[in-house]
Amino acid sequence: MSTETQRTFPKITDSGLDELRQRIGVKIGQTAEPWCYEATRDNIRHYAHGIGDDNPLWCDPDYAAKSHYGGIVALPSFLFSTSRIVSGYVGGLPGVHAMWSGADWTWHKEVRRNDVISTEAYLKDLVEHQTRFAGRAIQQIYHVDFFNQSGDKVAEADSWCFRTERDHARENGTKYREVRERGVRRYTDEELGEAYKLYRDEEVRGAVPRYWEDVNVGDELPTMFKGPMTVTGFVAYAQGWGGLYIRANKLAWKLIDAHPGVGIKNRFGIPDVPERVHWEEDFALEVGAPGAYDYGPERTSWMTHHLTNWMGDTGFLHKASCKVRRHNPEGDMVFIKGKVVRKFVENGKHLVEIAQEAQNQDGEQSAVGGGIVVLPSRG
Repeated sequence: MSTETQRTFPKITDSGLDELRQRIGVKIGQTAEPWCYEATRDNIRHYAHGIGDDNPLWCDPDYAAKSHYGGIVALPSFLFSTSRIVSGYVGGLPGVHAMWSGADWTWHKEVRRNDVISTEAYLKDLVEHQTRFAGRAIQQIYHVDFFNQSGDKVAEADSWCFRTERDHARENGTKYREVRERGVRRYTDEELGEAYKLYRDEEVRGAVPRYWEDVNVGDELPTMFKGPMTVTGFVAYAQGWGGLYIRANKLAWKLIDAHPGVGIKNRFGIPDVPERVHWEEDFALEVGAPGAYDYGPERTSWMTHHLTNWMGDTGFLHKASCKVRRHNPEGDMVFIKGKVVRKFVENGKHLVEIAQEAQNQDGEQSAVGGGIVVLPSRG
């Protein structure tokens, strides 16, 4: 888009923030319906495949029947598909860009095949930051509780988006200046082959128990590879997760008619959703990103995938956190590493804490996080 025709976007205003603060702690009523109400076999499989996870515990009924669960269970990150709020469906500040940027999860029990999931949510806090990406930014934090059909709380999470001014990010943001100047990265067959070895050698612990006594502080987890990033991959994730605003025809019109700030005109003059930053490079550049990029919940799900591969079928992921540090645009590769940092026993459970970091192909930090895993004990 030329400078002469460069559009401008709404700003963060004090009055808008004051209005939004009135919502803190107030239970949120029905918003957009979730992508998945139920943890069906297909819904679980589609989500798992959307992050490149082929663990048979989620996907193969015959295999799962032989596990101690006696059937398919959902991978922990599947719950992203059951709540638009935890996935980044924010309120307030109409027309101001929202970037999903992290979450702290706690799981209390597994989600089994055909469980029906309901949620309760509220705005927890607003925190102001100064960022290299967009100057002034507002961290908008939500809390969501997840329940099964019996009323058991299966999980809870705090997740957050950063609300940023698109014009400032595009015109004054410094975070991706070097990336833009660097130009398109083209890989050799040898470089791709080295990365693909990590796929070929990826270990799913599976039915072999990983006992707490056999784990030592300082143990390193195998490096997990994700990528190279393509729009096809981003779309594959959206197929399982559902996206925030992906609608067609009449349903797209109903969404934008009810929420005009969601409709931003494309090159045909047609209002379209801001989510297209994930597949439309020109629009991604307009909001200050280095190109079409991955989803935040997708990246968090990669981090938990790293943990569930390591812990095996008899492990249970109790907590996980992820903070997104930069965009992963088309062409990026991501390498996730982890290390055991603590072993402890609490309430009779044998726990292992793991620290994680994800870096791109240039060694730039993509995300940081970690988790606490419950492991079986030989005792």
